[in-house]
Amino acid sequence: MFEQLGLIGCGLMGGSFALALKRAGLVKRVVGYSKSPSTTQRALSMGVIDVEAPSALLAVSGADIVLLAVPVAATEATLKAIKHLVTKDMLIMDVGSTKRDVIDAARRVLRDHIGVFVPCHPITGKEVSGVEHADPDLYTGKQIILTPIDKTNAVQSEKAVRVWEGLGCKVLKMTPDAHDAAFAAVSHLPHLIAFALINGITSQDHGKDYLSLAGPGFRDFTRIAASEPKMWRDILLANRHELLAQSQFFQRTLQAMEVMIETGNAEALEGVIAQASQTRTNWRMGTSKK
Repeated sequence: MFEQLGLIGCGLMGGSFALALKRAGLVKRVVGYSKSPSTTQRALSMGVIDVEAPSALLAVSGADIVLLAVPVAATEATLKAIKHLVTKDMLIMDVGSTKRDVIDAARRVLRDHIGVFVPCHPITGKEVSGVEHADPDLYTGKQIILTPIDKTNAVQSEKAVRVWEGLGCKVLKMTPDAHDAAFAAVSHLPHLIAFALINGITSQDHGKDYLSLAGPGFRDFTRIAASEPKMWRDILLANRHELLAQSQFFQRTLQAMEVMIETGNAEALEGVIAQASQTRTNWRMGTSKK
């Protein structure tokens, strides 16, 4: 059990983590800080946190576990704000969707204390944001990707594994580069496509009329387009190189299918559709062996 969680960012991800940690009996006290005082006050009133901290630095004062639940672009500034109270026995984790940029920021700021930082990416979330949507079951049964580096302390790494497993998660480990390449393909590109599709339709003269006719398939396909704009702006920019590489793969596949349609090549078109259909039918979420 941890004595105190220093929670920086009391929104959906951070709030859900605090609630889950409390329910599992893994922490005695949660001290929270958010840039928005109203968010922190709401978290306090909901029982997500026990103490409202006036700054990120004071949120980690006395903490033996710290969670950074902030946009990836805010990682460096957040670490700078807390670095003077980081200790060698503390466990610091994040929940960012990109890892190479987050680790680079941690190297620059934490320096000799980089070993206490264990980069994490929970494969979960909601389209809605805010502490009011915090859910202690958000992480239950979900995959958590850890991307420790050569300087990550083995003790902190093992603590991180035990924390997430204690919340009912399936823990996997990957290198930061492998993580960013994989999630550019299966997370960041799908979001980019969903954003572009919605905007492509609404930019047309009759776009709103078209949307009024859309059914369940369109709803399911575009669900992620309702995601939080600033967070996804940061993610897409942070992982731009891997994302653009995946976008090129996608565009080549799309263009090949367009040629099949334009030339009336029914056999080839059916073949690629069948291939995609079979792949999707056989796919099961969370079956990675890495």
